[in-house]
Amino acid sequence: MMLSVRDLVVRYGPITALHGISLEIRDGEIVTLIGSNGAGKTTLLRTISGLIRPASGAILLGERAIHRQRADQIVAMGISHVPEGRQIFANLSVLENLMLGGYLRQKQESRQGLDRVFSLFPVLAERRTQRAGTLSGGEQQMLAIGRALMARPSILLLDEPSLGLAPLIVRKIFQIIREINSAGTTIFLVEQNAHMALALAHRAYVLQTGEIILSGDARQLLADPKVKEAYLGG
Repeated sequence: MMLSVRDLVVRYGPITALHGISLEIRDGEIVTLIGSNGAGKTTLLRTISGLIRPASGAILLGERAIHRQRADQIVAMGISHVPEGRQIFANLSVLENLMLGGYLRQKQESRQGLDRVFSLFPVLAERRTQRAGTLSGGEQQMLAIGRALMARPSILLLDEPSLGLAPLIVRKIFQIIREINSAGTTIFLVEQNAHMALALAHRAYVLQTGEIILSGDARQLLADPKVKEAYLGG
């Protein structure tokens, strides 16, 4: 089901963070959004997932407007959000974190969800009783993704999954993102590592100070001189 953002305006008091942006994420795609710090990328994801109310514009899931729905209602519709900084429950176990992610699902669905998460992230199965705050940064990111998958989303929003991780772990995380997409989950990826994001995605948008300034095929943007200069180190 397609996710559409239409003429979206988001304000923090007198400051406009998003200036009437429009984009779409089609069923089965990986779409990435790149841009510098402060461009409004996290604001967009938080607005899609119901954590921020837009000043104007619309967000549609298929033909249904969702921008006035609560965050839990949006999860129930099939959109899960992996926030920047992971935001796991550090004092709870790995298993408890995962079960919280599946709280809207029936017991049978939760068991199936756990099987899927443990298949993608075997280390989480090994550490299911371990307190989440004692995991490494990479393991915590896996847990955050796994927790979002427990809701069995059709669309997964990922905010900076590579943040603070070693290159080897980043490659592993991106490989798993590809596997999640290949299994049928649509992905909207916000990522500072523009080169890896563009290499992974089907299509991409470039956000600058709250406005979409470029969009198109991700591989074409990877070769675009303006994108190279601004986001890929020349």
